[in-house]
Amino acid sequence: MSPSPAPASLLLVIAGPAGSGKTTLCDALVAEFSNQVQRLVTTTSREPRPGEVDGTDYHFLSPEEFKAKIDDGAFIEWAYVHGRYYGSQKAHILEVLASGRDILLNIDVQGAEAFRKQERDNPQLSGKIHTVFIKPASLDQIRERLLFRGSDDETEIQRRLNTAAEELKVADNFDHVIISGSREADYAAIRDLYLSLKTPNNGPGTEVQRPESV
Repeated sequence: MSPSPAPASLLLVIAGPAGSGKTTLCDALVAEFSNQVQRLVTTTSREPRPGEVDGTDYHFLSPEEFKAKIDDGAFIEWAYVHGRYYGSQKAHILEVLASGRDILLNIDVQGAEAFRKQERDNPQLSGKIHTVFIKPASLDQIRERLLFRGSDDETEIQRRLNTAAEELKVADNFDHVIISGSREADYAAIRDLYLSLKTPNNGPGTEVQRPESV
C-alpha cells in the first residue's frame, strides 16, 4: 500500500479586532509547529532597528524600491502607515509554499480581503488560502481585555471599539470563525482548525463556539 500524499501547504490568514488575542494565538501556533509553520516575513520601507535582520524580521526596501514594486504588482496587499510602507510580496509567499511549509499571517480585516481576492485571481494560490476571524463574544469583552492590558487611554480604547464594531460586521466573510473565550480554549480551537486543514477533504465554514473566560 503506497503512503498517502503529504498535505498541500497552506496560508493561514488570521484577523480580528484589537483585544481578540490573535497575536498570542499566532505566537503559540508557530511555537508548537515550528517545523512546519512559519510567519510571513513582510516588507517595509522603514529603516531596520538595532538587531533587526533583513529577510528575518522584515524585507527592508527603500521607499523608491517599495513604490517600484507596487507599480509592478508585486504585493498582494500593502499599506502606508505613519510615513512608511508595509506589504506582503507574492513572490515570498509562493516561495515558502513551494517549499512545502505553511505560512501564518496576522493581518487586519482589509488585508484579509486582499488575500481572498488574490486567491480568486491567482491560480497558484487557489485552495491554499484559509481566512480565520477571531470573534470576541461582545464589545464588552473587547473593552475588558483592553482595560486589562493597560496600554491605552479611554480615548484610544473607544477608537478601537468603534473599529471593532465595524470589523465584526464582516466576520461572516471569513472561511472560519472562532468565538473567543479563554486563552486556552481559543488556542485549542485554532490548533484543531489547523490540524483539520491539513487533513484532506476538509471544507470551509468552520465555526467553533468557545465559552467566555471566567
